[in-house]
Amino acid sequence: MITPLARLGPALALLSLFALEAAAARADDLTLSPKTGLDAFAALVDQELANDRDELRIIAATENAASGEWDRLRAPMAAFAGATPTNAAIWFARADGSYFTLDTGLRGENLKDRAYFPRLLAGKEVLGELVVSKSTGKRSTVIAVPLLKNGQVTGALGVSIEMERIAAMVEKDIGFPPHVMFYALNGEGQIALHRESTLLFEFAEELGSQSLTKAVKEMLSKPEGTVRYEFQGAEREAIFKKSGVAGWVYALRW
Repeated sequence: MITPLARLGPALALLSLFALEAAAARADDLTLSPKTGLDAFAALVDQELANDRDELRIIAATENAASGEWDRLRAPMAAFAGATPTNAAIWFARADGSYFTLDTGLRGENLKDRAYFPRLLAGKEVLGELVVSKSTGKRSTVIAVPLLKNGQVTGALGVSIEMERIAAMVEKDIGFPPHVMFYALNGEGQIALHRESTLLFEFAEELGSQSLTKAVKEMLSKPEGTVRYEFQGAEREAIFKKSGVAGWVYALRW
């Protein structure tokens, strides 16, 4: 089981550095380093996604998971849920798409129609998929791992994390100034994470000017950089970098 402190991992050093810079800026009216803020933002979210995936892997490797029995999976899943700072929804799915959650047990819905489910049945992990959760109705990201028995996929363990809760974690742990906007795009340019929750799951290039469309294409095609574009009637500048965990592009805009 990954402890709450261990979940911070390498992100802790970056968060500490950002806190020191923020304190200096408040004390001496200095300018915060955008790169330090971006690195802290990306590290914090990446670490949370990776930790959740690793926790699922640990549970999936146990005899309880191999049994495919809900009664044997409920306790380790509850322990996992209690350790996540995002209050994530943990679920266990059978190979037929029926699934269980901690809150309600067997659900009436089915996961077979999810685009990611065939990948799980093929023995592949899922990380960073954007969905409207069947369990909560919230805009969420899915992390899931297949369950194997004698080399055959018997089901999957997954976690659905509300994106608003991830944004709240960023607000709490980093505390960007009000004029700084943080957001993340998936590989299709869809807004996975945003400080303004009303923009979640919108496609960024459809929200504004031609300059924004051009900026999004540049952000998706490069590992890092700076872009300028018009948004909501104002000229904006953003620094960005691509994630190695979910493949998201993280950005800070001011």
